[in-house]
Amino acid sequence: MKPSNDGLGSVGSQLPVVVRLGTGDFQDKVLEKLGRLEAKVDMIVGNGQPGRMKLAEDRLVALEKDDLRRTVYDRIVIAAITFAISAIIAWHDRLGLK
Repeated sequence: MKPSNDGLGSVGSQLPVVVRLGTGDFQDKVLEKLGRLEAKVDMIVGNGQPGRMKLAEDRLVALEKDDLRRTVYDRIVIAAITFAISAIIAWHDRLGLK
């Protein structure tokens, strides 16, 4: 079966569909959006300076260290309070508490 030149679904005879748009407005919009995107990426990543993500990561590390330190202190305080209460309960007769 040979491909025909009638343009009705034959394999080798279809021409690509080209639509010509007014490139002025479209191109301006695309370039404007691309410029805004580039500015946002530079702001997030940093343009030779620590960007927002680096600053956020540093703050997160500091908060994690503080949280760990506070958790250890909280556990020590809770253990001391628990020990004191247990000792008072165990010794309440000897201390004269009723």
